[in-house]
Amino acid sequence: MRQIRFLRNDERAMELPINIVVMLVVGMVALATLISIIPTPTKEMSVFVVETTLEGGSPQAGNSIIVTAENATDPFGVTVKIEVTDQDGNPVRDANVVLTGLGGAASNNTIIDGTTVLITDEAMPRLDPNQNEGTMDLKILADGFYDYEKQDAIMIIKTRGT
Repeated sequence: MRQIRFLRNDERAMELPINIVVMLVVGMVALATLISIIPTPTKEMSVFVVETTLEGGSPQAGNSIIVTAENATDPFGVTVKIEVTDQDGNPVRDANVVLTGLGGAASNNTIIDGTTVLITDEAMPRLDPNQNEGTMDLKILADGFYDYEKQDAIMIIKTRGT
């Protein structure tokens, strides 16, 4: 005759749930330890638009480009020189800098002195015939720093020809 054993009366049946709970607790402690050693961004970036240039023009200090009404609807390229530093004035190298807007875009990484030059495609950006001004947005990402986003960082203003 075969004996039927019930787990209810077997003390070894309690080992499995206890082992699962212990492994879960150890796993959570290990995960918390790993998360705590991940460095968090602690620095802010300072970003300066050193100069801007309309293709074929001479560089202008600041973030504004003046175009005349005659050539504002023609496709034109924009060149922007950006300088990225930390709060202490030290250059931030290898930051990814992206300029977008007016149908155009450009991206580049900063070099050892914290500067980069962004050049949009010659066919973009462009102002529509009814548009007197337009803006381009700037986004910068760097390891160890908070992301920098500036709406309307570059302004293109259409004036009447002289």
